[in-house]
Amino acid sequence: MNMKKLSSFLLTLVLIFSMTGPFSACADETDAIPEEAVMAKAVVLLSLDTGEVIYAKNENEHLSPASVTKIMTILLVLEALEEESIHLTDTVTASAEAVSMGGSQIWLEEGEQMTVDELFKAIVVASANDACTALAEYIGGSTTGFVKMMNDRASALGLKNTHFENCNGLDDTVTNHYSSAYDLAVIAREVMRHELITDYTQIWLDHLRDGKTELNNTNKLVNTYTGITGLKTGTTSNAGFCVAATAERDGMSLVAVVLGAETSEQRFDTAVNLLDYGFATYQLFVPELDETQITTVTVKQGKVKTVKPVAAADESILIKKGAEEITYQYQVKDTVDAPVNAGDVLGEIVIMSGDREIGNIDLTAPESVEKVDLADILLLMILNI
Repeated sequence: MNMKKLSSFLLTLVLIFSMTGPFSACADETDAIPEEAVMAKAVVLLSLDTGEVIYAKNENEHLSPASVTKIMTILLVLEALEEESIHLTDTVTASAEAVSMGGSQIWLEEGEQMTVDELFKAIVVASANDACTALAEYIGGSTTGFVKMMNDRASALGLKNTHFENCNGLDDTVTNHYSSAYDLAVIAREVMRHELITDYTQIWLDHLRDGKTELNNTNKLVNTYTGITGLKTGTTSNAGFCVAATAERDGMSLVAVVLGAETSEQRFDTAVNLLDYGFATYQLFVPELDETQITTVTVKQGKVKTVKPVAAADESILIKKGAEEITYQYQVKDTVDAPVNAGDVLGEIVIMSGDREIGNIDLTAPESVEKVDLADILLLMILNI
């Protein structure tokens, strides 16, 4: 090969590798959103239906969440209402500590009384720090007690990158108050399980004190984004501009968490870009199972000889629109040893799109089966005789 041909060959190789280099990594959802569309330190786009992460950037980084902190406060309020340890009609008296809160507020006066409903509305709609503190004291006995509840709930949810020092997200006097985009998305998912929350998150304008105090929703997407359902904004000098935005379209629900944007506009634009991508690219799919493929399982030494596994009903799967043909692989055990407990896994259904696994459904025992004992064996022998 002469030098001219060799140079041409080497140039061709360079061009090939320079063209294919960016695509050598496994293509995934994160490649589909342009970098310039994500204008924040950390973000997550998560399916509220399945809990799957669709897009993430620095999702586990410890950052100040500002008032997005309040989604944990909101969750504890909703759970207390559900447990009936508090009621919307309960009257709460504002303490000196609650009145001393700065930032967003409804200007409570010490000793002033409001209902749980009014304070909750002030928290969700106007992000009022004084209302948040008053309600935290009412539920937890003190802000210290309530913050412990917040951290205990975070631990129960398995969150590894969250620690709260207050109930409202004011971060000018705290040193170890942080969360992550992913953890906040998980908390948001728990919040949105409560239907009551949208009675508050979708309020645009309201008032307290017989119209003397106006409440204007800090989440500007409520008035502009189709399908928006919530949830919470936050802004401090330390945190930047943050939002946890939830939305629902065509029966599918998403949450976009945005932390550390430089401007309010970038915060909302980033959330919109993430939500738009999710709705345009994904859909929920409910598997159509063939019950005849779910065979019975023999129970060795069981008081009942066979058991028919059951699949979780209406278990949705998140799939890309235009996915390849969906197929099912039924894998059921032939035999198991007694005892069998209700809920024990006896097999699974693997769901495929083309040659790629996109989900699986456990097949479980619908009831317990005890192991035969000596008395059962003696009885059987007598009956046989």
